[in-house]
Amino acid sequence: MSKKKRTLKKLLISVVLVFWAAIAIYGFKQTDAGAASSGLETVTIGYQKGDPFDIAKQRGEFSKKMEKKGYKVVFKEFSDGSSLMQALKAGSVDYARTGDTPPVSALSTGTKLTYIAASSSKAKGSGILVKNSSSVSSIEDLKGKKVAYTKGTSSQYMLLAALKKAGMSADDITWVNMDQSSASVAFSKGKVDAWSTWDPYTAQAQLTQNAKLVTNGVGITNNRDYILTTQSYAKKNTEISKYLIKYLQEDMEWANNNHSELITMMSKSLKVSKSVVKKMVERRTYGISTMNSTYIKEEQKIADLFYEEGLIENKVTVSDSGDYK
Repeated sequence: MSKKKRTLKKLLISVVLVFWAAIAIYGFKQTDAGAASSGLETVTIGYQKGDPFDIAKQRGEFSKKMEKKGYKVVFKEFSDGSSLMQALKAGSVDYARTGDTPPVSALSTGTKLTYIAASSSKAKGSGILVKNSSSVSSIEDLKGKKVAYTKGTSSQYMLLAALKKAGMSADDITWVNMDQSSASVAFSKGKVDAWSTWDPYTAQAQLTQNAKLVTNGVGITNNRDYILTTQSYAKKNTEISKYLIKYLQEDMEWANNNHSELITMMSKSLKVSKSVVKKMVERRTYGISTMNSTYIKEEQKIADLFYEEGLIENKVTVSDSGDYK
């Protein structure tokens, strides 16, 4: 290739690169300007699969309603409540949905949380499982047995509270800490004698792993969903919290009245069979309401028991996290 042709080729490449760069910059500015001109404020919500926010996300109405009020909702999925608490503390989410135990652990380490709302009870789908062939028929029969649970979750409190109710101590069993997926495998293979868990794991074990409930959560724990934010965010964004509770409750009402659609939707999200989701859905009533003294007392019970057992280092007064009537 001649020198003249090489120079021409370089010139053409330069022109093309400049052209595409200009388009990219223009597109970026247009997108940025579009977001700014929309006037929407971003609200980031941390959730776990199968929880109320997952239902809201899958259904899609929640985001639409929030957008009409001037807010763009971004959902971020997490694997467990502990990770959600860390994300909330770090400011990577504005709201977080967890079970009953992670907030207590977070409060004990100094995280400034505010409880925004609580769900209706999930007690019937939470419990302690054994195999159908097991000789264990009561909590007392668990003495000396290996029991799977997940540290820092509702399964830990469930197990501890069940033992206490039966007049037993934490030392009466062998605690086997593992994530719920690993616990499912260990339970299936007989490497543990029992398993403290919640739906959909409970339903799946009952339907596919020849499992039975020694006890569910009724009379032991309500195992509610809790929606939380930081104290600083809560004070500045009372309007967002109000809309969030209102629209999420509307989704919960939809869930109660549309089981067939809900089961199909959540089966895809959870990647489990419809029969498992059906069992889970039909033994609970969905609902979200503003925090009150009843819910705070329930959380305080967890905090007190964990402190007594040395599971948290600092005593927690849950009511200090907000003004709950």
